[in-house]
Amino acid sequence: MPDTWQTIARLARRLEDHSTLPREQRVLLQLLKIQEEAGEVAEAVIGAMGQNPRKGHSHTWDDVESEVCDVITTGMVALMRMNPDAEAVFARHMARIASRDLADQGNTADTRAASATGQRS
Repeated sequence: MPDTWQTIARLARRLEDHSTLPREQRVLLQLLKIQEEAGEVAEAVIGAMGQNPRKGHSHTWDDVESEVCDVITTGMVALMRMNPDAEAVFARHMARIASRDLADQGNTADTRAASATGQRS
């Protein structure tokens, strides 16, 4: 199975090779593409829930998952087109998120378990 970031780099290179626009415009359009893909997620959710009277149940939840994957891929490609070291940028960002949002998760679970048994941590 190919490495995800290698695939993202190949996609980014393909898009770079295809466009004749200045770099700043290429990046800007790639960032706008994220919004386009997010709109497709919204359309798929509405379709999966059958909430468009004109279209009915036009999508499945598998379609929604696929559209979410497109948003993620498009975001990764955007990051790669902005910074060739995108993999490291993303890894650092995930580490910050983990330290901010998950650092106390173990302590919280221990505290809940202790509370349930009447103990203090």
